Amino acid sequence: QTLRDRIVSRSLSYVQSVDGPPLPSLGVIYLKNMVTQHWSEGDGTSTETPVNNIPEEDRQFIRDNIVEAIIHSPELQLTTCIHHMIKHDYPGKWTAIVDKIGFYLQSDNSAGWLGILLCLYQLVKNYEYKKPGERSPLVAAMQIFMPMLKDRFIQLLPDPSSESVLVQKQIFKILYALFQYNLPLELINRQNLTEWMEILKTVVDRDVPPETLQVDEDERPELPWWKCKKWALHILARLFERYGSPGNTTKEYTEFADLFLKGYAVAAQQVLLKVLYQYKEKQYVAPRVLQQTLNYINQGIAHAVTWKNLKPHIQGIIQDVVFPLMCYTDSDQELWEEDPYEYIRMKFDVFEDFISPTTAAQTLLFTSCNKRKEVLQKTMGFCYQILTEPTSDPRKKDGALHMIGSLAEILLKKKVYKDQMEFMLQNHVFTLFRSELGYMRARACWVLHYFCEVKFKSDQNLQTALELTRLCLINDNEMPVKVEAAIALQVLISNQEKAKEYITPFIRPVMQALLHIVRETENDDLTNVIQKMICEYSEEVTPIAVEMTQHLAMTFNQVIQTGPDEEGGDDKAVTAMGILNTIDTLLSVVEDHKEVVPLFVAAALERLTREVKTSELRTMCLQVAIAALYYSPPLLLNTLENLRFPNNTEPITNHFISQWLKDVDCFLGLHDRKICVLGLCALIDLEQRPQAVNQVAGQLLPAAILLFNGLKRAYACQAENENEDEDDDEDGEEDEENGTHAGEDGDDEDWDEDDAEETALEGYTTAVDDEDNLVDEYQIFKAILQSKETTFQAHKASDGSSS
Repeated sequence: QTLRDRIVSRSLSYVQSVDGPPLPSLGVIYLKNMVTQHWSEGDGTSTETPVNNIPEEDRQFIRDNIVEAIIHSPELQLTTCIHHMIKHDYPGKWTAIVDKIGFYLQSDNSAGWLGILLCLYQLVKNYEYKKPGERSPLVAAMQIFMPMLKDRFIQLLPDPSSESVLVQKQIFKILYALFQYNLPLELINRQNLTEWMEILKTVVDRDVPPETLQVDEDERPELPWWKCKKWALHILARLFERYGSPGNTTKEYTEFADLFLKGYAVAAQQVLLKVLYQYKEKQYVAPRVLQQTLNYINQGIAHAVTWKNLKPHIQGIIQDVVFPLMCYTDSDQELWEEDPYEYIRMKFDVFEDFISPTTAAQTLLFTSCNKRKEVLQKTMGFCYQILTEPTSDPRKKDGALHMIGSLAEILLKKKVYKDQMEFMLQNHVFTLFRSELGYMRARACWVLHYFCEVKFKSDQNLQTALELTRLCLINDNEMPVKVEAAIALQVLISNQEKAKEYITPFIRPVMQALLHIVRETENDDLTNVIQKMICEYSEEVTPIAVEMTQHLAMTFNQVIQTGPDEEGGDDKAVTAMGILNTIDTLLSVVEDHKEVVPLFVAAALERLTREVKTSELRTMCLQVAIAALYYSPPLLLNTLENLRFPNNTEPITNHFISQWLKDVDCFLGLHDRKICVLGLCALIDLEQRPQAVNQVAGQLLPAAILLFNGLKRAYACQAENENEDEDDDEDGEEDEENGTHAGEDGDDEDWDEDDAEETALEGYTTAVDDEDNLVDEYQIFKAILQSKETTFQAHKASDGSSS
């Protein structure tokens, strides 16, 4: 028996006795790694046993003991194990898991309930995202378990202890995973739906133990009582939104939707209105509980039966729940002061929006004002009252403007309001740019962003909006204000015809400010802003294109210093991609402006003056100048004549050409050799050669021949690879029959790796690589030599006749 086998067996043998010690962590981690990496038996195409395969007797031992291990020690590593085992073995090799789960679910030993529910949860999670036709093994199992879960829940309801509520929460998590994307109607009938709805309403309605108020407010959402409520509301909101909302469901749920709306939706709504009343009365409600409550209420606005029940309460909800949620809060202030960059990240994080009560409140506000016309009028009256009250708390004004901005799409379509919006901006928003409160200046920018499509009757008002926003972007000392100003300025320019002309004289400081903010915040929304500004001002950014690219490159390097596993790594990956896209946009905008060529050549050749550790980097820098030579020989030569190395008065031309010819054997792959040949062709074809070219004239043809030899091999290698790709499907079938895999025979022709290698620049398609307008370097070289020969013969004949 191998050491691995002994560890696997010994890890699980600890649980064979109920009274045994908890599993040793290292053993559990080893077991998890073995199962996740090696439980799958592969795709069956190989006749060889995998090196790290787990023997069947070990597999059976693990199957026989894993459930008890989780019951005894419900560790994350063990639930990960059973998830992978179910994925590969159920139902084919492990139908016994259903019997075992059923046995422990019905057991009177409450100590095992949480562990067995974790096992059942992993069974359900394996089928959570599968199509209905692929879920039959799960549905068959749940027909057994659903009555057990219901009975167990009803038994636990009177027990308010944390242990009991944790088990209740786990049952809800199982139901949510079961129902999230598919509702198996064979598991639902009027009787059990009624019983489950009563359970859900009871959990939402019951009081949380008063001693939980002693817990720090930031930690309360993690308490089992609030988590249990959260999952109950998750289920209610999901049932209503996806399956219980007539007109919004797929046809198989039509009957269920009608049943849910008429039989259950209003009763549940009544319970949820009590949750909102608690929040209104300043009682603590966990944020996710509030968010899901608002989501459910929002769903009921569109349906007559639920709206009839909701209508008397809606104005109170908007004023006493939605409005406070949309005001600037103490926690906002604390975060702004302690970490403004985290404040920005939180405000622009789409995942935060997904779980935020503020976003849920904003959605409810929009739906109610959009679907129910009387709500809009009362809401706007409420907001205007706050805005026009001289002594209003600034935070209340912030909330009122937040509400009005959230309704901008509706207001700009309503004749009665759209003509008033310019007046609203002039009288209630422009003045806030002078506020001493940073959050009010940020809100002013935010409102201009959302009202960017206002039809300004006064050019002066448009200019004022642009000037105030521009000054905030450039001069404000609060970073969250700058970010809002950046976005507002860009959308105003994109949506207001006259705005572009007004900002044109300031485009350089504006772009510099945007680049600085991206560097400071690493915010992906701002890379999109820069891209759009580049497209709007392509002529104006051309002179500063190199400076911008260098700045973006430094920001990119800063962003990628964070490893992929570090906190925020995913966000940084998105930002890094945004920066690359911005550079790409910048290059595409300036590519038709020949005046930028000297700037890029200078930047590349300047890099050659510093230490270059690899020939790859050296050839890349040289290729920038060679490509410029191919594009326009006079432009490149003139640029070289005007460039100087540090502490050197001689032009750079001689050094560039000698370095190029010295490194000609370092150009590898197909693209790099091709551009190098085209550059040599341009030198040979010059009518008036500079002295630096004449000095190396004898080296040009040998260099070209060396490159053509490499190109011949590279083209042959490319053709062979393309043929292999075309034959892949046929070869794959043949390999399966013969039990072989591509590359196993080792009989491939021994090509030089450099010929097949794709260089760093190879992946980028340039003008010379365009298959529709292919540049044939062989024909160009031949034509130039023939032209030179003709010219030479003509000169020779002319000289002969003269003599």
